[in-house]
Amino acid sequence: MDKETTAGVLFGFGAYGLWGLLPLYFFALMPAGAVEIVANRVVWSLIFCVLLITVTRSWRALAAAFRDRSVFGTLAIAAALIAVNWLTYTYGVTTGQAVEASLGYFINPLVSVLLGVFVLKEKLRPLQWAAVGIGFVAVGVLTVSYGKLPWIALTLAFSFGLYGFVKKRVGPKVDAVTSLSVETIVLAPIAAATMVFLGVSGSATLASQGPGHFWLLVASGVVTAVPLLFFGASARRLPMTTIGLLQYVAPLLQFIVALVVFQEAMTASRWIGFGVVWLALLVLTVDMLRMAGKNSRARKLARSS
Repeated sequence: MDKETTAGVLFGFGAYGLWGLLPLYFFALMPAGAVEIVANRVVWSLIFCVLLITVTRSWRALAAAFRDRSVFGTLAIAAALIAVNWLTYTYGVTTGQAVEASLGYFINPLVSVLLGVFVLKEKLRPLQWAAVGIGFVAVGVLTVSYGKLPWIALTLAFSFGLYGFVKKRVGPKVDAVTSLSVETIVLAPIAAATMVFLGVSGSATLASQGPGHFWLLVASGVVTAVPLLFFGASARRLPMTTIGLLQYVAPLLQFIVALVVFQEAMTASRWIGFGVVWLALLVLTVDMLRMAGKNSRARKLARSS
């Protein structure tokens, strides 16, 4: 691999690896609840982004994003979706449901395929149809296993799938730092009000659990922004096929952490359900690699002719 590709792979592993280890960070933040963690995450992310924008002198890009109504409106929708995603994921981890939370990100690629069909009116290839069908079977098996619809997993999958779809609508108009800054600015008033309410009601843990806990919560800004910056650096250097394969790193790490560190229970029926999900992802990956190979051969033929 050339230097750019190598750097892209390293940045990609860095991004997905950090996302995969997030459950450990949220566990360290207890007894803070999901609402407090997300509120702090938004506020401290905004402060970190302001520092980044100042250092990189990107204030003009941020102002341009606010002036462009279509860009700002799209990023405001993205902010709402990522807030739902963060709240659901943090709730899942802090209430002993990290396994189901990891399932959401395993299902996410299948949701992206469905969005392509229903929103973009794309036609699915046979293997894609097979993967989606297997995915529906998996949700059915897991529903029986859990005794209820796995709503945490489905909320995570659809909120993040829609978030990715909305962000693609913005395209190359805004960079990763500007995008994250706009999203956190949109969410910051609600997050700040939430922190004040929790503080006044005596429910906040920011200043009541010692300096270590305080600085861990403050660090949520860096913890949020760094993987996103790594992901942006990776996406600029790698083809989407490689990014698509790397995305499995995060839920796999989350799944391992839930089993090994948190020691969450996995019944035989849940193993079967996860196995069916992984089968669907295997079919989807095979199709993705086949198409990448065909496209590569087509480009080579075009260049040679």
